[in-house]
Amino acid sequence: MDPKVSIIIPCYNSEATLEETLNSVKAQEFEDWEAIIVNDGSPDNLEVIALDWVAKDSRFKYFKKENEGLGRTRNYGIEKARGLYILPLDSDNKVASAFIGKAVEILDSEAEIGVVHGDAMYFGEKKGRWKVAPFDFERMLLSNYIDACAVYRKSLWEQVGGYDVQMPYQGNEDWELWLAFGAEKVRFKYLDEITFNYRVTGGSMINTFSNEMFSANRAYVRKKYSEQYFHYFKKNYSALKSYNEKPLKSALSFFKKWIKSL
Repeated sequence: MDPKVSIIIPCYNSEATLEETLNSVKAQEFEDWEAIIVNDGSPDNLEVIALDWVAKDSRFKYFKKENEGLGRTRNYGIEKARGLYILPLDSDNKVASAFIGKAVEILDSEAEIGVVHGDAMYFGEKKGRWKVAPFDFERMLLSNYIDACAVYRKSLWEQVGGYDVQMPYQGNEDWELWLAFGAEKVRFKYLDEITFNYRVTGGSMINTFSNEMFSANRAYVRKKYSEQYFHYFKKNYSALKSYNEKPLKSALSFFKKWIKSL
């Protein structure tokens, strides 16, 4: 019988953190899952750790391929997945023990919900709670504020064509996926609780992403979702113009520049 949830764990240079990540999976209160560990051509010894877990628990599956980056690796893992629901989990983070069970209960009972997400607790070089918020498509157009670690229906991933690997730089695929879902009117369910632990280190991917890389990706997203951006601009132009608060002025400036680029 196929599992209810497939946990997708892309790995690159994950030898130092993978054990903790897999322990958090093993500790799930909900047990009908599979964990797909994908070695993205990593040069370290993470394979030893992964194979040890595969030997201990048949729910863990291991695949190795050439290095292609995060977006393609997530897609690869999901293509192998047999679950109805998908949970992407970075190989240096830890999923909360009750999260998957709660997400499954919601998705099983509320057919109109497509994604379940929540807050995170930072650990490592940063402490404290990462307080998120319910999904708002207009806010998501400006920037991503929901991590990839959310449970969603695999059918939705298929519907939008998976993570977009055509972006100039891999690293913002989760943002684009949420926009793709939002454009399809997918409903998100926000849990006001800690659903995972987010590791912060100097070598974290987010800390190695330059402003130039993000600008290139943002330009790509603006072009892909130009219709939605234009609708938002028309709807909010007057309100933005009348405010003096810096964030709103910044948003207005952004949209003015974007509209000129069309």
